[in-house]
Amino acid sequence: MPVIDYLERNARIYGDEVALVELNPEQQESGRITWKEYELIQPTEKQAYRREITWKVFDEKANRLANMLISRGIKKGNKIGILMMNCLEWLPIYFGILKTGAVAVPLNFRYTSDEILYCADLADLDILFFGPEFIGRIETIEDKLALNRVLISVGETCPTFAENYRELVADYSSEAPDVVVTDEDEGAIYFSSGTTGFPKAILHKHKSLMHAASVEQKHHTTGKNDCFLCIPPLYHTGAKMHWMGSLLSASRAVLLRGTKPQYILDAVSKEHCTIVWLLVPWAQDILDALDRGEIKLSDYNLDQWRLMHIGAQPVPKSLIKRWLTYFPKHQYDTNYGLSESIGPGCVHLGVENIDKVGAIGIPGYGWECKIIDENGSPVAKGETGELCVKGTGVMVCYYKNPEATNEVLKDGWLLTGDVAKEDEDGFIFLVDRKKDVIVSGGENLYPVEIEDFLMKNDKIKDVAVIGLPDKRLGEIEGAIIEVKQGETLTEDEVNEFCLQLPRYKRPREIIFAPVLRNATGKIEKPKLRGLYGQEHLVDFENQD
Repeated sequence: MPVIDYLERNARIYGDEVALVELNPEQQESGRITWKEYELIQPTEKQAYRREITWKVFDEKANRLANMLISRGIKKGNKIGILMMNCLEWLPIYFGILKTGAVAVPLNFRYTSDEILYCADLADLDILFFGPEFIGRIETIEDKLALNRVLISVGETCPTFAENYRELVADYSSEAPDVVVTDEDEGAIYFSSGTTGFPKAILHKHKSLMHAASVEQKHHTTGKNDCFLCIPPLYHTGAKMHWMGSLLSASRAVLLRGTKPQYILDAVSKEHCTIVWLLVPWAQDILDALDRGEIKLSDYNLDQWRLMHIGAQPVPKSLIKRWLTYFPKHQYDTNYGLSESIGPGCVHLGVENIDKVGAIGIPGYGWECKIIDENGSPVAKGETGELCVKGTGVMVCYYKNPEATNEVLKDGWLLTGDVAKEDEDGFIFLVDRKKDVIVSGGENLYPVEIEDFLMKNDKIKDVAVIGLPDKRLGEIEGAIIEVKQGETLTEDEVNEFCLQLPRYKRPREIIFAPVLRNATGKIEKPKLRGLYGQEHLVDFENQD
């Protein structure tokens, strides 16, 4: 059953109930409202920075878009891109594309002009919807981007090289188009995070989207009375598929534009959110702000907040321990996944397994997992190997890249590229990314283990451990350390703290600098290696 059927069900049964809320606290603070109200979207009277949309309106907007696209010849097999910040228009456009039978192709809002053009060409986009924030980037490549595709502007400002979304959809029917979409039809292309170069296009069928929705609803028991706070970007499978649990349960969700601790707690309080998905940096910022007294829990209504879950990266055990001191009644879950496995949930901790914090968990609902050695044979419990997953949510392929597809798909199993191990109870622990393992003097070192240890230091906000070139050992461990606001930390203090580690795991170089992360919270280690690795190599080459 495709996910578009659930939208139509919700519109039919719960049509007058609120489906989505958009909050723009930064616009409220600055006094600038960058969006314009138009058909079917109404602001609340007292909060101009807040917009909401009902299930009926959500579905009608998707239908109007679908009927407009069909009138222009869009059908199954066409590819339609979305380059927008989180907003109320995002999901109706996404579902409108799905209703035509075409493939929805979300793009990373951090892409440069060259990356936008690269991905548009790679995915064979026929149409690109873009928000006002991207006019400048698109203008620089408009001559190439518009050669074989239509550009549609979504927002108050419409440049001359694009068509106006509002005007295009205004006169089309709000009834569902007469298109039969099945689970076996191609549904979406998502792009890899691009942390290893230009991203790959990941093709999924509709059954993957449906499976992801079922997994989310099952894992977090999302019910009709829940309210999900969505902060991460909707172009990413993580945010989208977590929201799919709300779609299945016909429950409300809030799209928050802004990640300040005050924004998050204010949204939870005023919108009565019950489920919040955070990235490690955001959870860290909330805890740090509480530690400094900048925010007080007593100022917010948080009693209904029942679940905090984290994904997209390894989660330090020390962070969750701190979190539970402030929020002792919270359920907690860790979600592991890849865009190739339609996002979060192929492995998850489970709210009932709080005693296993530190593990990424057990196979998720409808998923199988195994850990293999270099020969493809399963390893024994306690031994490290590459994590593989299998289930309905595995991608079809890397679009137009059979070589890369064959490298990671083996007999229905997806090779994740993550090094992991399984304990005696069957819980999987992520050791590191296969490509991030540091080989120093013939010894394999796993950065995540060192990062987890360093995060126990109360003065450290964030840390990334990378391999730095070394003439004698090949690589040495370098720790990029971001110190908490208001704290001071010296190299000697870090070295003394690391005496608790085995000698071969102690960082040999300490660099105090910001830890670069992408929009989904993953540490951008290739960029860090580019920044500091080459510099380190030059230092060594200049030595006698």
